[in-house]
Amino acid sequence: MKITSIHTHHVRIPFDMGAPKQDFAGLRFPTMDHLLVQVETDAGLTGWGEGFGHSIIPATKTALETYVGPWFIGKDATDINALHRDAAQAFHIFGRNGPVVYAHSGIDIALWDIAGKRAGLPLCDLLGGARRKEVRAYASLMRYVNPGTVGRICGEMVGRGFKHIKLHEHGVDAVRAAREGAGPDIAIMNDVNCPWTVAQAIEMERAYRPYDLHWLEEPVWPPEDHAGLARVRRGGTTRIAAGENAAGLHDFCDMFETGSMDVAQPSVTKIGGITEMRKIIAAAKAHSVQLIPHCAYFGPGNLASIHIVASLATDTLLENIYANLEANPFGDAMLAKDGKVRVPSGPGLGVEPDMQIVETYRHGPVGVIR
Repeated sequence: MKITSIHTHHVRIPFDMGAPKQDFAGLRFPTMDHLLVQVETDAGLTGWGEGFGHSIIPATKTALETYVGPWFIGKDATDINALHRDAAQAFHIFGRNGPVVYAHSGIDIALWDIAGKRAGLPLCDLLGGARRKEVRAYASLMRYVNPGTVGRICGEMVGRGFKHIKLHEHGVDAVRAAREGAGPDIAIMNDVNCPWTVAQAIEMERAYRPYDLHWLEEPVWPPEDHAGLARVRRGGTTRIAAGENAAGLHDFCDMFETGSMDVAQPSVTKIGGITEMRKIIAAAKAHSVQLIPHCAYFGPGNLASIHIVASLATDTLLENIYANLEANPFGDAMLAKDGKVRVPSGPGLGVEPDMQIVETYRHGPVGVIR
């Protein structure tokens, strides 16, 4: 079964986050942007993937259309493992992280979607079987800065049935407000997006301790300072989470061996897709490190993450971004109800995009690679 064409769709959708938008990871997001990757075959099967993401989409889209996508044309869509290895080696001179790998991730996810459709099975069955029909989700909040707003939004998330809430706040007052708003029985996590030196991170971990964080995520700059992150972990009492910026399997293995994390967070749209994710899952298990995927997106990458979490041996969590989209091409497939998300039961990813919504929110022309 040969790959005959690849189409790219940049979708830009307005959203509401319950308060005025703030800078988040150094940027202010006016819309939630997605790069949908459509892979077609000569057998008539079409797969959908997603390449990371947000403000970097123009670069990911260009990498896909000019080099990554053309490499895959004419290749056997059923030979996913060999394709992944050969593609990664072919692309390595352009970097082992960033837009080229993001583009590769989108295609890999689409190939797994095709594999599921070809077999007539949902993706989770190809990954070893669904251990559960719905997965527990945590509410991953945007950055609000204002403590009053943080407390209010946390209270709302508890009212929606979430038992776990993740912040993206730096201020101690905001974390205190989150604990007060959520109450003592809700797990509060805080992703600070790599802002501090090791010494500063150690100091901030101590400052957060009264508020009983379930984990502290990526406190050290730069994220590849695995030894420094391990010092923060050894010097504190709060669990450390990291990995959304890691460059594939070997980066994770170094973090495991360095002892820099309690929770591994590979991102399926950033690391090379589902094929690379499976390797990282196995490595995390071998090192007795809990794995909870990073999932800050709303397209096929999110659907793939739902299937991945459903297939894991341990009953872990799915990241669920709190951003109310004006519309979603995949409907309510990734919507959490009472703090849980249902696992799609259709073949492959289990949900096809509504192309009317894609057309309505498309930004720029469709990319076509043949």
